Amino acid sequence: MLATNMVKPAGINNTTNADTKGFDLEDATGSEMTVQEITQTALDSVVEIRTESVQMDSWMGQYVTEGAGSGVIIKENGYIITNNHVVAGASNIIVTTTDQKEYKATLIGADADTDVAIIKINAKGLKAATMGNSDQLNVGDLAVAIGNPLGELGGTVTAGIISALDRSISIDGKTMTLLQTDTSINPGNSGGGLFNQYGQLIGVVVAKSSGSDVEGLGFAIPINRAAEVASQLMKGGYVKGKPSTGMAYQDMSQQQPAGDMFGFGFDEFFGGGFTQQSGVYIAEVNGKNAKKAGFEIGDMVYSIDGQEIDSFETLSSIITSHKVGDTVTYTVLRDGQALEIDLVLEEKTE
Repeated sequence: MLATNMVKPAGINNTTNADTKGFDLEDATGSEMTVQEITQTALDSVVEIRTESVQMDSWMGQYVTEGAGSGVIIKENGYIITNNHVVAGASNIIVTTTDQKEYKATLIGADADTDVAIIKINAKGLKAATMGNSDQLNVGDLAVAIGNPLGELGGTVTAGIISALDRSISIDGKTMTLLQTDTSINPGNSGGGLFNQYGQLIGVVVAKSSGSDVEGLGFAIPINRAAEVASQLMKGGYVKGKPSTGMAYQDMSQQQPAGDMFGFGFDEFFGGGFTQQSGVYIAEVNGKNAKKAGFEIGDMVYSIDGQEIDSFETLSSIITSHKVGDTVTYTVLRDGQALEIDLVLEEKTE
C-alpha cells in the first residue's frame, strides 16, 4: 500500500475532474488499456464526413466538388466536433456512423482561428466520446488515432505516442498550439479523434506534415481548447470576444501568376491595367466599421499601427493581439498613393 501511494504511473492524477463550460474533462485514473480495448471503447464515437461544395470556374460556370474528413460524437443527441476546414464552404454535409447509417448534418458553428467546427445530425442514443484532460498528457504517452483516411477508409485505427506538447505550428496563416504525435495521420483523418491510453478523447486531429522526407509528424488540437470552443459554438454559433476587421484578404506575399487571384483574372476583376505586386490585398469589405472607414477592394495593406505587413499571418497576429472596440491605424496603397485609415475593431460573429 505504501509503494502504491508513493509511486504513481505517468499520466495518472487524483485531482477532481476539470469542467470546461459544459464538458467534463475526466482525469486519467484507473488501469491503462490495450489498443484493442481503446478501439472497442472509442470506435463508435468516430464518424465519417463527406461534403459537397459548389464552386465557380473562370467562365462563371458552377460545378460541385467533394471532400471528406472525420468527426467525433461529443453528445449522444447528435452533436459532432470536427475541423472547420473539413466543412468550410460545404453546401451539403453527410455523416456516416459506424453502423453505416447516413445522416444529413447541419452546421451549428465554426471557428477558423482554432479550426474547430460543430455539426449536428438528427439522431439520439449515439455513443459520445469520453473527454480526457489534455493538460495531463506527457511526452511518450500512448496515442491512438481513429478516422477516415483518404476519405474512404472509415474506422481506421493507428497507434503511436505523444511526441511533443504545445507545438506552435502555422497553418493557413494562423499560428496554432498543437499536440504532436507520430501516430499515422493521412488526408481524411482531419477532424477525427486522438485518444489516450484510457480510451479518452484528448485531441482533434488537424494536420500532418507532408513531404518526401517527412514521416511521423501529425498534429491535433488539445481537447481542453477544442472543448472550450465547442461549448461556445453550440451555445451561440461563434466564439465571443474575438476581434474582427470586417474584411477578407488575399495574400500575395508569395508571388502568383497574374490572373490567379480569386480563381479568375485579377485584371478583369479590377477593370484591367493592374500591375501585380507582392503584398496583402483587401478582397472583401463586409463590416459596418470597415465600410464607414472607407476601405476599398484592391487596397494593398502596407502597415498596421506602423508595423509593415509582409504576410497575412503578420496581419492576423496584430489584429488578434487587440480587443473588440480597439482602434487600429491602417496604411494602405491605392492608386499609387498611401492613405492612413483608422478602423474600430468589431466582434467576430462568423
